[in-house]
Amino acid sequence: MSKLRITAAGYQFIAEFNPDAPRTVAAFRKLLPYRERIIHVRWSGEGCWIPLGDFDLGVGYENATSHPAPGEIIFYPGGLSETEVLLAYGGCDFSSKVGQLAGNHFLTIIEGKENLRALGTKVLWEGAQEILFEEL
Repeated sequence: MSKLRITAAGYQFIAEFNPDAPRTVAAFRKLLPYRERIIHVRWSGEGCWIPLGDFDLGVGYENATSHPAPGEIIFYPGGLSETEVLLAYGGCDFSSKVGQLAGNHFLTIIEGKENLRALGTKVLWEGAQEILFEEL
């Protein structure tokens, strides 16, 4: 199982790719290292997201969930709402202004989960933060 280092807002996490989303994993790996900014979600609860507009990763739905657990990272390929990556740090019900959505669970944080709430709180109160995904 391949691992990633995720650095965001001064926190570091180690994540594993999810073998149940092989197309999403393969497409995301081509983007690495991937640097963006995360903001707090609007409708989904305790999560941070990377809005990607009409970006097309070239994958459809696989291993999709509407309820990512803390530390799970999902990719929404677009359709009803814009394309995005979402990182759950607490209770999350993946939604948009048009209703509930489902995204591909392709990464799971396995180290550093104790800092997820601190990351989410920082993004909520201080705004957009840099995030970097790097393969180990």
